[in-house]
Amino acid sequence: MSDTKSTARRSAIVVGGGMTGMLAASVLAGYADVTIIERDLLPDGPRPRKGLPQARHAHVLWSGGVKALEDLLPGVVDQLVDRGARRTPVMADLVSKAPSGQWFRRFTHGGHVSLLCSRDLLDAVIRDRVLADHRVTLRQETELLSLEGNARRVSGVRIRSAHTESTLPADLVIDAGGRGSRAPQWLRDLGLPPVQERTVDAGFGYASRIYRAPGSTADGFPIVNVQADPRQNPGRGGIITPIEGGRWLVTLAGTRGGRPSADNEQFVPFALGLPHPVIGELLAGAEPETDVVTSRSTANRRRYYEKAARWPDGFAVLGEAVAGYNPVYGHGLSAAAQSVVALRRVLERQDLRTPGTARRVQKSAARPVENAWSLAVGQDVFYPGASDEPPTRLERALAAFVDRAVDAGSRNPRALRILLDVMSMEKPPSRLLMPDMLALVCLGRKKPHLAGPPLADHEREAATTPLS
Repeated sequence: MSDTKSTARRSAIVVGGGMTGMLAASVLAGYADVTIIERDLLPDGPRPRKGLPQARHAHVLWSGGVKALEDLLPGVVDQLVDRGARRTPVMADLVSKAPSGQWFRRFTHGGHVSLLCSRDLLDAVIRDRVLADHRVTLRQETELLSLEGNARRVSGVRIRSAHTESTLPADLVIDAGGRGSRAPQWLRDLGLPPVQERTVDAGFGYASRIYRAPGSTADGFPIVNVQADPRQNPGRGGIITPIEGGRWLVTLAGTRGGRPSADNEQFVPFALGLPHPVIGELLAGAEPETDVVTSRSTANRRRYYEKAARWPDGFAVLGEAVAGYNPVYGHGLSAAAQSVVALRRVLERQDLRTPGTARRVQKSAARPVENAWSLAVGQDVFYPGASDEPPTRLERALAAFVDRAVDAGSRNPRALRILLDVMSMEKPPSRLLMPDMLALVCLGRKKPHLAGPPLADHEREAATTPLS
């Protein structure tokens, strides 16, 4: 482990003031004076921010992400709950229809906990927590123009702020600039070869609207999720996510030829036309608080920085700047938080200026990226036109096995717990191939499929009974 007390104070720069950037800054502050470079003006409190359109759609932080977040900022989950977020057991409070059509059973002792709140609240609480550290400085309305240095080492950044350009030196630069990251161009400008990329775009469009929770559902109502089926064209799905303030954030999705529109009057009819109408039925008694907002920035896009033949010291890329995922699977936030945990583990072992540190960070951060990527692409690659290359034989074989694993999970609680280990990003997808899961898939006892969504009578009544 490096002895930070015996060395001169280091300097670090983080590009991007979103969740990934703030978490990375919190880790780096233990080893360096940190400057966050943010192009936009960040909001004061849980309000929408420019440059983050996906924040208007449903987000769920699954248990793997909740654990990573709490590991990085101890006590932050309680802070979020105090501000209205809800810590909820996944299978007790999740009504979910699998892409292949099965409804999952609900049970109370699963061990998987999700965090429900708006993205605005999540970012605001993390931002306030990190910026309270005197070792972290935020420079807003500042654009990063280029990396300083050469192909062997990045030594800082060139920035523009208030029409003035300047150079900031740094021992380590972290790009957490999200989907709009310009790292590929910055690296080419240093004389490095292009990095391998892959895009799988199922063509999803999203439409979201916030509703006042109907009846007496403000407290304790489950997530309701109807997943799209890649074997249907177009694929359509939707989710009701309870968030702070007694509200439902409802996101509907559809692929090419079946995308939801921004027309307020068409929102509920679209929900009624999903593979099951339960979301539309529940919205019949809900009062909308906002107009519909839409987005089509949903492609899975990955840059394989960890495989680069040459990589400069002093530079690493994290979060959606490495890989952006179709938001329908809800793994982006968890993968980003786990990538920052990987950053911290590397810095616990070696100084951030040591040759090879940045490459080790990149390789370590690729593990949670690969897990989330496999889960997303394993479904989306089967939509027509999603990729220039058709699914490989291996991808088809794995998808067929995952369908069997999902079927086992819908009919056997033990299989479902293992499936949730993977879907919640607590374990890698390879967990599904362990002997105990193979036995449950192939030989395990299975209950009959559920005929419909496992909503309790009192939950349906709460959604339709007016408050007195």
